[in-house]
Amino acid sequence: MSTFEAQAIGTARLDLLPLRVEHAEEMATVLSDPALHSFIGGTPDTPQALRSRYRRMTAGSPDPAVSWLNWVIRLRDESCLTGTVQATVGPSGHGPLAEIAWVVGTPWQGRGIATEAARGLVAWLGRRSVHTVVAHIHPGHRASAAVATAAGLTPTDAWHEGEVRWHRNIGQ
Repeated sequence: MSTFEAQAIGTARLDLLPLRVEHAEEMATVLSDPALHSFIGGTPDTPQALRSRYRRMTAGSPDPAVSWLNWVIRLRDESCLTGTVQATVGPSGHGPLAEIAWVVGTPWQGRGIATEAARGLVAWLGRRSVHTVVAHIHPGHRASAAVATAAGLTPTDAWHEGEVRWHRNIGQ
């Protein structure tokens, strides 16, 4: 399987920019609301902790068959970062599979940013021969379920660590 590399993705209102360590300072503010962690657990990272995490993420997966792809979401009109999207792409029995996730900072929620970013990401993955997209969503997280639905994913009966597995085939 070939390695995937994050590239800039443009949508109507957004620029999905490949994650860089330098994004940590602004992203620490974007992700600073403890409420963002209600479903995913943990607490907001300090800029230093986020820099360290971004350094590990941008170094890439230790498994050569797996690609870690991470983007920050930039709202073009406001020239600010608003969240992140990510895809972990690896082999499956039916071609490359991407597990995706998204988070949008509290001040920007409810404006369709996560939906637009997730749709842009899924379309980009489809153009790169990814055959299957999955996401794991807490059963009580209605906003994320709405984003997954808008990106063409449907819930399955499968569970993973207390979350429902959502699925979409996008390949041939």
